[in-house]
Amino acid sequence: MVAERARVLNMVQAINEALDLALDRDERVLVFGEDVGRLGGVFRVTEGLQAKHGEARVFDTPLAESGILGLAIGLAMGGMRPVAEIQFAGFLYPALDQILSHLGRWRHRSRGRMGLPVVVRAPYGGGVHTPEQHADSPEALLAHAPGVKVVIPSSPERAKGLLLAAIEDEDPVFFLEAIKLYRGSRAEVPEGYYTLPLGRARVVREGSAATLIGYGGMVEVMLEAAEVAAKEGVEVMVVDLETLVPLDEDTLLEAVRETGRAVVVYEAMRTGGFGAEVAARIAEGAIDYLQAPVVRVAGYDAPYPPFSAIEHYYRPSAKRVLAALRRVLTH
Repeated sequence: MVAERARVLNMVQAINEALDLALDRDERVLVFGEDVGRLGGVFRVTEGLQAKHGEARVFDTPLAESGILGLAIGLAMGGMRPVAEIQFAGFLYPALDQILSHLGRWRHRSRGRMGLPVVVRAPYGGGVHTPEQHADSPEALLAHAPGVKVVIPSSPERAKGLLLAAIEDEDPVFFLEAIKLYRGSRAEVPEGYYTLPLGRARVVREGSAATLIGYGGMVEVMLEAAEVAAKEGVEVMVVDLETLVPLDEDTLLEAVRETGRAVVVYEAMRTGGFGAEVAARIAEGAIDYLQAPVVRVAGYDAPYPPFSAIEHYYRPSAKRVLAALRRVLTH
């Protein structure tokens, strides 16, 4: 249940509050990762949690991502509900063996007798001039791992409710947080404990000319593009996927069927990105309704540029989304 009272918080504050509530509510919840304890995380998302809940429940780990995931798997097997932080999503790669071979397969391997209620939090994406790998968007790799869920919130109030739902979930959840939104997004966030359902997309803006589809840090970009289009007399629908796995195909396809035109926006590399999966689902489920080809606006097939203003050309912008929108509208 969502509390009536709300405060204006940024995403860092909202996630911190969610973790604090989860630790208070369930003694099985543990929070750990590189520098999450005494330092409070590189973005201070876990600030104050160790002081309040103690070093046994909020603690630092060695700089070893495969070890962090292995520890989380073992703790979950032992009946705990670990929330592991990977300092940046681009650092997940050393843990891919744990993810692909163990984390997502355990329910299948145990013939449904045991799940692994693990949450893996990680900041992802660009927009703040980070070093190499810090701005990577590896959500497509995670979505391809059988047995895991992938959640990417686009605002503080959504982040709080979705994170608490992820911690309650009986299966592994990757919870990716757009770095640019940490302190760049503010919203009213209800007080108290509340959850939002995983596996549901949402329409954040209504429109009939075309449908913009994205998630995480791209939602604000799509909304900016939609505002500019509206001033030109074009009203477009904006859909926030929010959960990539399981994907809310019903909401996605209904939105595309209503407008007949679709632009998919994501900041990962274009080839093999999750937007390609979205485009394929649209082709399978709504091709008879399309009045123009599905267009993708994405990063380029190259490493994300570090420490550079070039990232503003790499990362999708409202200008690039508008260009794609005009393309589908004039087809």
